[in-house]
Amino acid sequence: MHDRISINPKIYHGQACIKGTRIPVYQIIGMMANGDTIDELLRAYPSIEREDISACLEYAAALAEEQITPIEEVA
Repeated sequence: MHDRISINPKIYHGQACIKGTRIPVYQIIGMMANGDTIDELLRAYPSIEREDISACLEYAAALAEEQITPIEEVA
């Protein structure tokens, strides 16, 4: 993941991006959450590779694992 994701305060306001691009990780994760497939993402962003998308997922998983936030159950 670390060789494919970069955080640079001079690029996209310091958001985590796919290295060498201005494509933020949250955009890829959001698109997947809305139903886009990996193949659709690769067509939409020809400058990225399948491994970049995997790195985005791994990055998001690492963030989710680090933050423990109780989820309130609806009665």
